[in-house]
Amino acid sequence: MNTKTVLPTGNAAEIVTEVHGHVGLITLNRPKALNALSLPMIRSLTECLLSWRHAPTVHAVAVRGTGKTGPFGAFCAGGDIRFFHQTALAGSDELEQFFTEEYALNHLIHNYPKPYIAFMDGIVMGGGMGISQGAQIRIVTERTRMAMPETNIGLFPDVGGGYFLSRCPGHSGEWLALTGETIGSSQALEMGLADTCFEATQLASAWAALGTSDFDRAGAVDQWLALFSSTGAEAPSAPVSQIDQHFGKHTVSAIVHSLEADDSAWAQHTAHTLRRRSPLMLHVVLAQIRRARQMALADDLRMERDMIHHCFHPRHLNLGDAQSEAVEGIRALAVDKDNTPHWNPSRIEQVEASMVTPFFSSPWSPGAHPLRDLG
Repeated sequence: MNTKTVLPTGNAAEIVTEVHGHVGLITLNRPKALNALSLPMIRSLTECLLSWRHAPTVHAVAVRGTGKTGPFGAFCAGGDIRFFHQTALAGSDELEQFFTEEYALNHLIHNYPKPYIAFMDGIVMGGGMGISQGAQIRIVTERTRMAMPETNIGLFPDVGGGYFLSRCPGHSGEWLALTGETIGSSQALEMGLADTCFEATQLASAWAALGTSDFDRAGAVDQWLALFSSTGAEAPSAPVSQIDQHFGKHTVSAIVHSLEADDSAWAQHTAHTLRRRSPLMLHVVLAQIRRARQMALADDLRMERDMIHHCFHPRHLNLGDAQSEAVEGIRALAVDKDNTPHWNPSRIEQVEASMVTPFFSSPWSPGAHPLRDLG
């Protein structure tokens, strides 16, 4: 059975779905934006996955991105941050809807009852991690560039980032969350953020072979993987001992001071990176990761939904929506592109606990929480 459906999500078909054999295939088709997720795309993905969840003819689901020259080459660069900026300044309800529906989609993927296979080729960042980290099979290639870079724009690693980063070995989750550093396939495998590596030249063949595989049969997934898995490209490993030494400290200030006292090139680079991030959000993110280690996924997503509300509505800081770290960070990176965000406070040492704690207070009662129905 081969069927193809184009799901219009605006002026173009940003989601293309097909069923080949017994596998549902999803292609993110917004290449000019590196497949950054829009609200209509999130709704289309959710609709598609729900329709296939109990369909007897669909035994597995796979998702890929598409680049400017064809399929693969870019998975998903995250959420549409220009949309965040515009709707935040306009006070639009669509901003709240975006995060509620995105996090519900992330939860659906993590709990999908059929094999869900993510082809994490090229750029995989932010929201792209949200629609891939819950996959049963997370495939990377030598072209994979993976990151949760939200502190660079005054946000935090959401889409379940607290959950999956906190479960990375040692304190590598804190390192990835605070710095937003980009890693390749080898480091992704080492840190438990990927399951296998394919050579990029094999992706088209692997995708085509899905349609002839019967994933309802025991061992079929392993047989398909065995055909295409490779050892992956060699790359320098993350300096695990240094990461644990520095990022195991109790506070952000202690982490940065520890790095600055280390004269190695890696430590100095890392300290410089942290000094450029939002000081306030660094403190929030460290608390997020450490709280999430003890949380189930649904509870983490509810916490992140609370946090994102406070990010765009910083009432507890006596600031208006247009004065949030997120609005300022996105302005500097993607709107004015001056790369000189004016963070408030401006230094890590100026952040007080009273500024951080309210991010973890829910603005909703449990029964009114927008993610109350997550299991």
